[in-house]
Amino acid sequence: MSGRVRSGALTGLLVSVLALSACSSGDSGSGSNNGNPGSAPVSSEAGAAVTVSIEPADAANVSPTTPIVVKASGGTISAVTVTNTTKGTKVNGTLSADKTTWTSTDVLGYGAKYSIDAHAADPAGKTVDQQSTVSTLSPSKQANANLIPAPSSVASTGVGVGQPIVFQFSYPVKNKADVEKQLSVKSSPAQEGSWYWVDDKNVHYRPKSYWKPGTTLTVSAKIYGVDFGNGVYGASDRTETYHVHDSWIAKADGNTEQMQIFHNGQMVKTMPISMGKDATPTHQGPHVISFKAQNYTMDSCTYGVCQGDPKWYRSDEHWAERMSNDGEFVHENPNSVGSQGNSNVSHGCINLNAANAEWFFNNFGLGDVVEVANSGGPQLPVWDLYGDWAMSWDQWQKGSALS
Repeated sequence: MSGRVRSGALTGLLVSVLALSACSSGDSGSGSNNGNPGSAPVSSEAGAAVTVSIEPADAANVSPTTPIVVKASGGTISAVTVTNTTKGTKVNGTLSADKTTWTSTDVLGYGAKYSIDAHAADPAGKTVDQQSTVSTLSPSKQANANLIPAPSSVASTGVGVGQPIVFQFSYPVKNKADVEKQLSVKSSPAQEGSWYWVDDKNVHYRPKSYWKPGTTLTVSAKIYGVDFGNGVYGASDRTETYHVHDSWIAKADGNTEQMQIFHNGQMVKTMPISMGKDATPTHQGPHVISFKAQNYTMDSCTYGVCQGDPKWYRSDEHWAERMSNDGEFVHENPNSVGSQGNSNVSHGCINLNAANAEWFFNNFGLGDVVEVANSGGPQLPVWDLYGDWAMSWDQWQKGSALS
């Protein structure tokens, strides 16, 4: 996770050594004191033509992303020092080419007070010293932007063409539009995409169509200093990279009881299957693999169907890959081999024989797609982990807070 710098090294800003370019961003903080920038004590030589202004000046509850700007009129800036009065650390800044504007480049910290000491001189050498203070806001809570899938979990394998990008915030978001403006997914090659708020804490991003194999995704949340609402502010910025591997799409058909496997658009294998029986039909529509384990205990109580319920089950399975959060997996089931290819007998999973299950497990991973048709079940809902592709593009776009 990458956060913005909040305090900088010592800067005296002598004119002779400043040649950096300005780089600052953030929301506007509180205004200047009574409309008079830099109204704190001034020390000035008699007859000095230069004046100095500071923004924000003598201000409280300022956003930490608001830059401190010092300007000289009728002369040039000779030095600016901005100090965190609690930590004693200095804030870095840059001077404009004409030496009339100094802008802080370090983003400030939450709940901190900063003293500003500015010095300027007119063409005759007469000087002015200007001081001011700025205090930043103190959030009641700070929200982190957790990414799903965790970038570290797919760093070596990449993700499949169906993988949505999910930001899960640690606190609910009231100001969704303000937060969404600070989120981005840049795809190379470029592909159209949009955000969808599944609930107050989870926002998903998917392209109009499946990702192109070989795509690189740069995902960012520039949320530090952003007001989430209800006293919650973004804790830190984050930027991560994902890579999309080859296209693997399985098409499971309840009419034929077969599953066709497509690699980069070419059918490479067909497998007999058994899907969910009438009482527990498999959801229809595109599913996305989210988890895999060679050995896995399946317990319906994990989604609310517990012992005592006639639909309860608990069994140890092999070559298991999760495709929804309500217990649907692709996995080996030796007990249903006689039904595979002719009837649906499972609790909603797609059953395979041992050889096919192992082959599927070795080729399919996170983000790969299983499209289910003619199962007799309802459409996979958007909130069921990755039901993202069950929605039309027009419906999906309406889930953006900016639509």
